[in-house]
Amino acid sequence: MTMIDLDAPGLLPPRLTAADDGRRIVIYGDFTICSVFQPVFSVSHRRAIGYHASLRAHDAQGRHTPSHEVFTLAARHGDMLELGRLAESLHLGNFQEFDGRDAWIFLSLHPAALMDTVYGDALIATLKAIGLSPQRVVLEVPEQAGGDTPRFGAIVGSLRKAGFLIALGGFGAKHSNIDRVWDLRPDIVVLDRGILAQATEQSHLARVLPGLVSLLHESGQLVMMGGLTTDREALIALECNVDFVQGQYFAGPDVDPVQPKVAAERMDALSSALRTQLVERERAEHARLAPYVAGIEAAAAHLAQGQDIKHATHDLLALPDAARCFLLDAAGRQIGDNVLPHNHSSQRAKRFRPLLHSEGANWARRPYFIEAMRAPGEVHFTSPYLSINEAHLCVTASIATPARQGLHVLCVDINW
Repeated sequence: MTMIDLDAPGLLPPRLTAADDGRRIVIYGDFTICSVFQPVFSVSHRRAIGYHASLRAHDAQGRHTPSHEVFTLAARHGDMLELGRLAESLHLGNFQEFDGRDAWIFLSLHPAALMDTVYGDALIATLKAIGLSPQRVVLEVPEQAGGDTPRFGAIVGSLRKAGFLIALGGFGAKHSNIDRVWDLRPDIVVLDRGILAQATEQSHLARVLPGLVSLLHESGQLVMMGGLTTDREALIALECNVDFVQGQYFAGPDVDPVQPKVAAERMDALSSALRTQLVERERAEHARLAPYVAGIEAAAAHLAQGQDIKHATHDLLALPDAARCFLLDAAGRQIGDNVLPHNHSSQRAKRFRPLLHSEGANWARRPYFIEAMRAPGEVHFTSPYLSINEAHLCVTASIATPARQGLHVLCVDINW
């Protein structure tokens, strides 16, 4: 790697030419700039469905130079726009030779280029000259680009109408809002690398990610997660049900397409590892919840024999993570207040005091009521969720049991 002298004397303008192997390159001063392509894989298809184009630069001695340093030099000499235009032509021309099938090429766009009203026309002219369809091009728009200006949305809309696919990059970083997705209606949302980094360190965030991906799917977007470098990151991506993945874990940038067999084998190995992980997690959860199955079944039997809820749930509430029990009528309304463990003490309970007393509350929309009423006599468990009682994560076990007034549903919240 070499450092660039930004105060170097004036350079000749960048020019597009051909290398000895026939690939297009850009010459700028002493630097040779070429295209490399990093595959984007479809998890379901088990193959590369596109390639993200980037630049690789070398100095006169063949030493690698970070491309952003070359652009800094170009900006210093007033050549940045011209270099950017040539870089795009470089990628598109090389990609036409690189992949002759139907894969997408992903191009990261500078915000300044997006705000140029003639950008789309110039890009279409370049594509026409090399015989590449706009439908083969995914334009990745930075999530923070353009602010909330109507002009920005109009430009993105015109690019979509011209046939380009639009990807919203860096979603989830800093001040991201879902209304950004709703306003721009991208075809693909690329989750920010920072979300993944946090999810690998904090398990509760990893649990939230599938919900975010599901929300984006329901909004009409495909979802991509990039920057994957480890087994754990790749497994998180698959468990979140993202559509596309990318990163050094799968394949780095290269001048040649990835071999289909490599991608398929890696995807199959990951899917197998995920199945094993889910089975082990389910086994551990089953062991953890088994005492609660026996406990709530015994409590339901005591209720059916006429005991009040406080005495019927005494042993159930003695289990280590039992947080509260409550009883619902056949319409989902709570009968009486929550019954708490004898030694219940919580700072959170003090902070959320207005939510603690639930007599008469209607829980008819909650999964624990719906599932219990659907199959009376069976114990049901919810997925982990945020309890409204103390605003902490819990799992609720429930069972519908006969009563003089019809079915009642007994529930126990379990700290998770």
